[in-house]
Amino acid sequence: MSHSVAPRDPAEAGGQPKKAAAAAWIGSALEYYDFFIYGSAAALIFPKVFFDESDPATATLLSLATFGVAYAARPVGALFLGHFGDKIGRKKVMIFTLLLMGLSTFLIGCLPTRAQVGTAAPVLLVLCRVLQGISAAGEQASANSMTLEHAPSNRRGFFTSFTLGGTQGGQLIATLVFIPVAAMPDHQLLTWGWRIPFWASVVVAAVGWFIRRRLEETPAFAKQAATEGVARLPLAVLVREHWADVLRVIGGALVASVSTIFTVWALAYATSDSVGMSRSSMLWVGALANLVALAAIPLWASLSDRIGRRPVFLAGAAGSALAMFLYLWAISTGNYPLTLVLGIVAFGVVYSAANGVWPSFYGEMFSTRVRLSGMAIGTQIGFAVAGFAVTFAAQIAGPDGTDWSSVALFTAALCVPPVIAALSARETHKIPTEHLGEHAPTKSSRPETVTA
Repeated sequence: MSHSVAPRDPAEAGGQPKKAAAAAWIGSALEYYDFFIYGSAAALIFPKVFFDESDPATATLLSLATFGVAYAARPVGALFLGHFGDKIGRKKVMIFTLLLMGLSTFLIGCLPTRAQVGTAAPVLLVLCRVLQGISAAGEQASANSMTLEHAPSNRRGFFTSFTLGGTQGGQLIATLVFIPVAAMPDHQLLTWGWRIPFWASVVVAAVGWFIRRRLEETPAFAKQAATEGVARLPLAVLVREHWADVLRVIGGALVASVSTIFTVWALAYATSDSVGMSRSSMLWVGALANLVALAAIPLWASLSDRIGRRPVFLAGAAGSALAMFLYLWAISTGNYPLTLVLGIVAFGVVYSAANGVWPSFYGEMFSTRVRLSGMAIGTQIGFAVAGFAVTFAAQIAGPDGTDWSSVALFTAALCVPPVIAALSARETHKIPTEHLGEHAPTKSSRPETVTA
């Protein structure tokens, strides 16, 4: 069934879509600042602070594994936060996730080191990391649902891309904060310097809370609650009516492996003794790539509003397989200018095509009453695999961590499921928001709903 683009509602002209997009951008930037400073610390600092320095390779492997722990916690958080987001609204979940992320990140900065309390130090680190994962599980899904349901039907791609623009902005801020920290003398860096970015999360959480508490709930959710009612068990409705779309989102979300390999494993590899690039110079690669991504993401998303979600997502997923191979090869040569250029192309341009369009692509697969659950559960299962891709990459790279070509092939293999998911998906960019998810059967759904 095809639909023409619906005319813009009068409410849409009142600036609410822009306010929702701005709040999603800033909130996601602040939230993912917290999340990504952990990635930089896991690659550069935590092996020496929380793990046994007598075996650097094992310490690095364990440290990168703690990065993946948050991704393992994400599916659990998605079940709970998706459930409540579809029952009580998007706004409350967005505020909760921000405060939880700020608290857990601040606590990481307060943790004692292994030298001070022994094995209790990495255990406490993992617990804080789990809280970060639970928070992140509901962050993007709630922010994406908020922007999609406020946006004009013909510009959903553009407005929802601001959530991912915020994610890249947060990663950029985190990288810029870590550049002067990483340049500190080792004694200062490993004793107190590394804690500063984590302590700053108090300010992050306060600013984010001020912004998000001023948001209005989406008209789509308010209408759903007032008319048909919200689902008593959103997960039951999701599994019954949208199971195939959930599988597509899981497969599509594996493309995030490109981000984790680029952000964490490639950074650890480039700064290892085998390559010898400086911490600061490699952090600049990430900073500039994210700066380019800030411009590329809304451009790719706007293109998807014109030609469709599937072709743009496919270009990003398939192109990333090749681009990451070239980037890791450049690192192996030790040629920094080449690494810089290919890093910007791979992550800032090519990966941004998939990254910028997935918020609308995934969100448009679901109806209003299960949209947050569908996006949260689907993405977080896929992201869980992507998070541990860093750990697998460290093992695939061999005892000396130099087998970059095997890591590149591994990354390319993880780009295959997103391609399959996109090829099997419906094109939704011209379907009006109120008709999204109409393909699902609804006869048996009435007992699952309650009027709010």
